[in-house]
Formats: sequence, C-alpha cells, structure tokens
Amino acid sequence: MRRSTLIITLLLSLAADKAHAHAFLDHAEPRVGNQVASPPREVTLTFTQKLEAAFSSVTVTGPSGQRVDAGKARVNGNQMSVSLKGGGAGTYYVNWHVLSVDTHTTEGNYTFQVGQ
Repeated sequence: MRRSTLIITLLLSLAADKAHAHAFLDHAEPRVGNQVASPPREVTLTFTQKLEAAFSSVTVTGPSGQRVDAGKARVNGNQMSVSLKGGGAGTYYVNWHVLSVDTHTTEGNYTFQVGQ
C-alpha cells in the first residue's frame, strides 16, 4: 500500500512539473481588462519563463478593427513589448503567441479599454 502511494505521489509530482513548463502570461501593461485615459505608446507582456525572440509575437488591434502595433515585438528575457501607433477611444485587442526557452508554445489574448 505504501509503495503504490509513493508511486502515485511521484507521478503527480512529475505531471505538476510538466504543467509549469510553459510560458504563461504573468501580467501586462496596460493591465488585462483595465481602462486607461489615453492610448498607450506600447504594450508590454511579462511571462513566467524566458522567451525565444524569433518565435514570439504580439499583435494589437484598435477599436476600428485595424492593427495598431508598430513594428516587430521586442523580447528581453521573459518580457515582450511592441510599440503602438495612435488610436482612438474604445476596446483594444491584444493577441500573443510565444515560444519559451524550453520549446513549449502558448498563446492567448486579452482586451483593455481606452477612454471613458
């Protein structure tokens, strides 16, 4: 009985370690779901692991439905940023796709609001 408990505990531990082997979004600026007074100059995403710059990207779409990200995303360790072109008030959509240094990919999206 004790041996089977040990084996189950070991397997659960390995599964938990594997689940943490991906780069998940830790926080963002502007924050997820936040409302800001004026359009930001950039979006910065911070992940739980370091990223591979060549295989990580972020796009930002403004209220008009047009992309407002300007240029390629910049990656530094576990942070990825992209500059933004001017945009108006409304909902902005951030879509990201990253490859962590452990070769696992993750993707996601969020929105933030500009204006009252």
